[in-house]
Amino acid sequence: MWRGTYNGADSSGGLMSSLERRGQPANGSEREQEARNIRRLQIMISMVMSVIGQDPNLTVEEASELVAGAKRAALAMFPDKEFTYDILYKPRLQRLMNERFRLQ
Repeated sequence: MWRGTYNGADSSGGLMSSLERRGQPANGSEREQEARNIRRLQIMISMVMSVIGQDPNLTVEEASELVAGAKRAALAMFPDKEFTYDILYKPRLQRLMNERFRLQ
């Protein structure tokens, strides 16, 4: 994993370990759990984006609820990472909402 200082982001677009960012050694179990949470978050965001982009019957209100729910779930998994969520996932979701519903 790339160990830069870009606000918790790694080169794959995921979240850098909060243990690594604090400079604390993480044991294997903690790293594995955090890796699982990162992968779950990536899959969840991918699924939300797929539904918004592909469901022809989805309303803008329903899509907005999906986006809000995804953010709540992400922050439940990573409580101290709202800024990271806002720079990694929020722009992607906003762009998709704008394209799909012709917002602006």
